[in-house]
Amino acid sequence: MANIKSSAKRALLIEKSSAKNKSAKSLMKTNIKKFDAAAEEGDKNAAEKAYKTAVKTVDRAATRNIIHKNKAARRKSAMTRKLNAM
Repeated sequence: MANIKSSAKRALLIEKSSAKNKSAKSLMKTNIKKFDAAAEEGDKNAAEKAYKTAVKTVDRAATRNIIHKNKAARRKSAMTRKLNAM
Protein backbone atom coordinates (compact mmCIF):
# COMPACT_ATOMS: atom_id res chain seq x y z
CA MET A 1 0.00 0.00 0.00
CA ALA A 2 1.11 3.54 -0.69
CA ASN A 3 2.51 5.70 2.11
CA ILE A 4 1.41 9.02 0.64
CA LYS A 5 -2.26 9.95 0.75
CA SER A 6 -2.40 11.23 -2.83
CA SER A 7 -0.77 8.08 -4.21
CA ALA A 8 -3.22 5.94 -2.24
CA LYS A 9 -6.10 7.88 -3.82
CA ARG A 10 -4.50 7.48 -7.23
CA ALA A 11 -4.22 3.74 -6.69
CA LEU A 12 -7.96 3.55 -6.04
CA LEU A 13 -8.70 5.56 -9.19
CA ILE A 14 -6.46 3.29 -11.26
CA GLU A 15 -8.24 0.25 -9.86
CA LYS A 16 -11.64 1.66 -10.85
CA SER A 17 -10.54 2.68 -14.34
CA SER A 18 -8.85 -0.68 -14.90
CA ALA A 19 -12.10 -2.45 -14.03
CA LYS A 20 -14.04 -0.24 -16.48
CA ASN A 21 -11.49 -0.83 -19.23
CA LYS A 22 -11.48 -4.57 -18.64
CA SER A 23 -15.27 -4.66 -18.81
CA ALA A 24 -15.35 -2.64 -22.04
CA LYS A 25 -12.67 -4.82 -23.64
CA SER A 26 -14.52 -7.97 -22.62
CA LEU A 27 -17.77 -6.65 -24.13
CA MET A 28 -15.94 -5.82 -27.36
CA LYS A 29 -14.46 -9.32 -27.58
CA THR A 30 -17.85 -10.90 -26.86
CA ASN A 31 -19.52 -8.90 -29.63
CA ILE A 32 -16.79 -9.87 -32.10
CA LYS A 33 -17.23 -13.53 -31.16
CA LYS A 34 -20.99 -13.25 -31.67
CA PHE A 35 -20.41 -11.82 -35.14
CA ASP A 36 -17.93 -14.59 -35.96
CA ALA A 37 -20.42 -17.23 -34.81
CA ALA A 38 -23.21 -15.74 -36.93
CA ALA A 39 -20.89 -15.54 -39.93
CA GLU A 40 -19.84 -19.17 -39.50
CA GLU A 41 -23.48 -20.27 -39.44
CA GLY A 42 -24.11 -18.40 -42.67
CA ASP A 43 -27.06 -16.43 -41.30
CA LYS A 44 -26.67 -13.12 -43.14
CA ASN A 45 -29.36 -11.20 -41.18
CA ALA A 46 -27.96 -12.22 -37.80
CA ALA A 47 -24.44 -11.49 -39.02
CA GLU A 48 -25.41 -7.98 -40.14
CA LYS A 49 -27.00 -7.24 -36.76
CA ALA A 50 -24.00 -8.59 -34.90
CA TYR A 51 -21.69 -6.67 -37.26
CA LYS A 52 -23.32 -3.35 -36.38
CA THR A 53 -23.01 -3.90 -32.64
CA ALA A 54 -19.45 -5.23 -32.94
CA VAL A 55 -18.29 -2.25 -35.01
CA LYS A 56 -19.93 0.11 -32.54
CA THR A 57 -18.14 -1.44 -29.56
CA VAL A 58 -14.79 -1.53 -31.39
CA ASP A 59 -15.14 2.16 -32.24
CA ARG A 60 -16.05 2.98 -28.66
CA ALA A 61 -13.03 1.09 -27.35
CA ALA A 62 -10.74 2.95 -29.77
CA THR A 63 -12.25 6.31 -28.80
CA ARG A 64 -11.65 5.59 -25.12
CA ASN A 65 -8.06 4.46 -25.80
CA ILE A 66 -8.76 0.91 -24.65
CA ILE A 67 -7.33 -0.35 -27.94
CA HIS A 68 -5.22 1.45 -30.53
CA LYS A 69 -7.04 3.07 -33.44
CA ASN A 70 -5.11 0.97 -35.97
CA LYS A 71 -6.12 -2.21 -34.17
CA ALA A 72 -9.73 -1.04 -34.29
CA ALA A 73 -9.45 -0.37 -38.02
CA ARG A 74 -7.89 -3.80 -38.59
CA ARG A 75 -10.66 -5.55 -36.62
CA LYS A 76 -13.41 -3.67 -38.47
CA SER A 77 -11.79 -4.36 -41.83
CA ALA A 78 -11.58 -8.07 -41.11
CA MET A 79 -15.23 -8.20 -40.05
CA THR A 80 -16.30 -6.24 -43.15
CA ARG A 81 -14.42 -8.62 -45.44
CA LYS A 82 -16.01 -11.61 -43.70
CA LEU A 83 -19.48 -10.07 -44.03
CA ASN A 84 -19.01 -9.17 -47.71
CA ALA A 85 -17.77 -12.70 -48.48
CA MET A 86 -21.07 -14.18 -47.30
